[in-house]
Amino acid sequence: MHLNTNVFKAFAAHEWHWCERANQRAHGTRWVPFFGFISRIGDGWVWYLLMLMLLAFGGARGAVAALHMAALGVASLALYKLVKHLSKRPRPLVRRTGLHLTVAPLDEFSFPSGHTLHAVAFSLVACHYFPWLALLLVPLSLCIAASRVVLGLHYPSDVAAAIFMGSGLYWLARLWLLIDTNLI
Repeated sequence: MHLNTNVFKAFAAHEWHWCERANQRAHGTRWVPFFGFISRIGDGWVWYLLMLMLLAFGGARGAVAALHMAALGVASLALYKLVKHLSKRPRPLVRRTGLHLTVAPLDEFSFPSGHTLHAVAFSLVACHYFPWLALLLVPLSLCIAASRVVLGLHYPSDVAAAIFMGSGLYWLARLWLLIDTNLI
């Protein structure tokens, strides 16, 4: 048991180091406003706009994509809130000093990154129906994930877990035939 505690402490210290390093390197550069803007894009409005655009301009395939994005959004939100409530992991900026806060967090806890979870889940669904959207959505999702660490709002493991969870929800939806490639 003592070994596990030491391993966990070493991992936490390593994660803090990467979080602090990313935050310190970006501080005072043009990257902070960029990542602040990207982070706010991940608040949700860009995904709602994408769903509306798919509905308006995507025909029947766009309507199905928007419906699946909405359904996956509900599932993602439920999973995100449950895991946040159970983990109650403090955000890096709360646990230690030394980070420059440029964007206020939307809630109290860190694990997992909801911004990243939703970006991954929504992007995978949209790209499933419209593969060309990957040119826009993959870089956007990567930037949203990176912004959460750079801004000191999440640890790297919060983002990694969110990527895993968002991908997992997408693939579960595929397995449960929520996303059926033969629908259209």
